[in-house]
Amino acid sequence: MQEVPAALPRQLHAFVDEAGVRSRSPKSSDHFVMSAVVIAEQDLPQASLYLEGLRKDLGRQPGDTLHWQNFRKHEQRVHAAKTLGAQEWATISSVVVCKRHLPAGTELTEDQAYLFTLRFLLERLSWLARDSRSVLSVSLAHIVRMKLATLREYEANLRADQTQIEWSALNPKGARFEYPNALEFLQLADIAASATFSAFRVDPFGNTERRYLKELAPRLYRRGAGALTSYGLKMHPWSGSTKAAYPWVAAL
Repeated sequence: MQEVPAALPRQLHAFVDEAGVRSRSPKSSDHFVMSAVVIAEQDLPQASLYLEGLRKDLGRQPGDTLHWQNFRKHEQRVHAAKTLGAQEWATISSVVVCKRHLPAGTELTEDQAYLFTLRFLLERLSWLARDSRSVLSVSLAHIVRMKLATLREYEANLRADQTQIEWSALNPKGARFEYPNALEFLQLADIAASATFSAFRVDPFGNTERRYLKELAPRLYRRGAGALTSYGLKMHPWSGSTKAAYPWVAAL
């Protein structure tokens, strides 16, 4: 009897972008956000159709690159966040680094700050893939001055360390850098990261805009009864000071 070949594992794709300044300095943003939008291979056509429809809704031309910073009106941003939050094919996981709450003396270069945040995100993405018996590939929005060799060296160091990353659930080729105008699904990650960043960024009048994140909340990664701050919205550090500063996060 001829053997039946083993079924290939389900394929997931994570598209990652960030918002805020990576490094920590007195003049840099108070937060750095890295967000991933995870989509199954078979759902990529639906995601493409969604982007096509969003371009029409926002008065853009077919194929235009969507960028949150170019959504000038509040209602455009609400629409982008709300419609993405309604897409059942999307799962969103974000890491929010609260830089003013980091221990004194924490000094990281731009590359170190980015890679440190990526480690937290890779952990959560690998858990999501493991639990669904999938293999996940990671595409990162291109980073200024970040070399691919630096990323590969960091991935190798993580593999050698004792981390919580489930490497068997991640594509062994490692993450790759892409441009949002060449890989349109990165535009979804831009919406997710920017909407999340807006919930934490204090404007000159002392206000924040949490509605965008609340509209995304239905798509945030939740694992059973686990806390949202452990999976879909990882806060770093998640200490007494940050819990007191952001009590609304636990209510999402």
